[in-house]
Formats: sequence, C-alpha cells, structure tokens
Amino acid sequence: MICVLITSPGPDAIDSVEHLKIVATVTNTGDETLKVLNDPHGTLNKLSTDTFVIANAKGAQPSFMGIKLKYVPKTAADLEVYTILAPGESVAVEHDLAYTYNFTASGAAKYEIRARNLFHIVNADSTISTLRADADSHSANISGKLAAARPALVKRATYSGCTSFQERLIVSAALAAQKYTYSALNYASAHASATPRYTTWFGAYKVDRYKTVLSHYTNINSHDFLSYEFDCTCTEVDTYAYVYPDQFGVIYLCRAFWNAPMTGTDSKASLFAGTLVHESSHFTQNGGAQDHEYGQLACELLSRINPTEAVDNASSHEYFAENNPALA
Repeated sequence: MICVLITSPGPDAIDSVEHLKIVATVTNTGDETLKVLNDPHGTLNKLSTDTFVIANAKGAQPSFMGIKLKYVPKTAADLEVYTILAPGESVAVEHDLAYTYNFTASGAAKYEIRARNLFHIVNADSTISTLRADADSHSANISGKLAAARPALVKRATYSGCTSFQERLIVSAALAAQKYTYSALNYASAHASATPRYTTWFGAYKVDRYKTVLSHYTNINSHDFLSYEFDCTCTEVDTYAYVYPDQFGVIYLCRAFWNAPMTGTDSKASLFAGTLVHESSHFTQNGGAQDHEYGQLACELLSRINPTEAVDNASSHEYFAENNPALA
C-alpha cells in the first residue's frame, strides 16, 4: 500500500497564487519494497501536470494551465526511472503550483487540495501494475492574486536548443506527421461507420463522437507542422515531449524522444512523427485532447470500456493516424 500526505511548507492562508506550494509525502505502508515510477502525472514528479484535484466548498475548480505530455510507463521502467520505497519509507516532493492553476474564475475561497492517487509499480518480473493510494487532503485559503502569468516566450527561431542533427530529424518527423494526419483525415472523412480502424482506437461508433474525431483531425491537418516551434532543452529522460495546450505550435522534445529504439511501435521510425501528432492533439486550438491512457494495449481497452474518453485521448489519435498494424 501507498499513502500520500499533502501539506504546505508555508501558511494555510495564501495571499497570492504565486506562493502556492504543496509538499506531497509518499509513504510505503506495506510490507514489501516497491519500485514506483516517477510518473509526470503523479506526486513523485515536479513537472507542472494536472497532479492535484482542487475544489472549493461549492465544487468550483481552478483552470488547469500546465503541460500535457507523452509518457510511456514501459519506457520509464526500462530506463529505471523510479523511486524505490522500502516498507515504512517516505519521500517528500515539493510542488510549485503558481503557473499550474488559475483561480480567477473559481474565485477566492477555501480550497481542498488532494493528490491524484494512481501509481505505477514495476514488479519483480518487469511487468507494470497500478496501485491506488490512500490520499489525504490539505485545506488552503486562497485570496489576493488568483493567477500568475507564465513567463512570456521570447521571440525565437523555429528551433531552440536543437543540434543541426536534431533539426534534420524534426523536419523528417514533421513531414511524416503531416502525411499521417492527412491520411487519417481522408480515411475518417470517407468512413463514417464502425470500421475496425475506428472502433479499435475510438470504440463503438456514434455520430457525435465520430464528428468530434473528424473535427480533431481537420484542425490538426489545417496547420503545417514545419511552421511549429521546437524546443530541445527538456532533460526528462522518461518523457517524450510536452506542450502547454494554450501555447499553440510550440512543442518541447525530451530525452525519451531522442533515445527511442530503432524498431517497434514506439520506435524512431514511427515515434517521431507519431509524437508530433500526439502533442498537436493537445493544443486547445486543435481540440484539447487529454492523456487518459498511454500505449496500444491500454488504448484499445479504453476504446472498449469508455469510448467517450477514447475520443478525447491523445495517444488514441496518434495510433489511429499511424495505423500500425494496418487496419481497414
């Protein structure tokens, strides 16, 4: 078992969201040593993802302003990017939420802050299982400045921090991603029905869900991937890429992207282009897809048990566009 305790390093009354910091203490309450992946969506990772559920007494929640990314637990496990917790051992991680949540619409109030409690465990046989932790909550009175402006991007070239070799790979990936989305859009436009390709990734056919998928690919395909801006300075070894959904056209490429294997589903050949499709689906302007599941098997299962989430899942859009293995 795992327990997550949420505390604040400062006072519970916060006069500006710029001072909103949370400490999450993760404890192994079981009797076996655990290898817990440092999932970017969880409390063991400091990236500004939607790690916390925050609401006031009326149920109002702040707007999420952080990043959405591509993360594959199997890749992280292979790279051994996990935290080892012996029985009774704890680790505390501080999260700065200043630029992650905007409280303007939900207003000044007392908020309950609870961590998302899904953890991925690497088992002795190298398989990965999930575990739901017991998660405590923390109360904070938030007033004064309710939103912090993210530091503005300096006007820059198409590439930032990229080597000439990386730039050449990005151009190839962008061209392939354009081909993927063009093909996916043409296929979806011509097949308004429950084809194997559609149902495998998006579930049972329903007109409104189909129209949502079609609109996503229409939006993605309407933009030239070569006009995007690419930042190669991310050093996260277990993350492929991320974007800020409201920062259209800027994609941050991380170490797992460059270190992909030469063959397989998430290989350099397919992954570079597929990752760009994945990340572009996150942009609000393209439909704002979420990260409900990663990996082909998990996405296929999602399509069967929750088609609504599948239609809103970035990896599902990636795999539909890649169409590997090919489905009619």
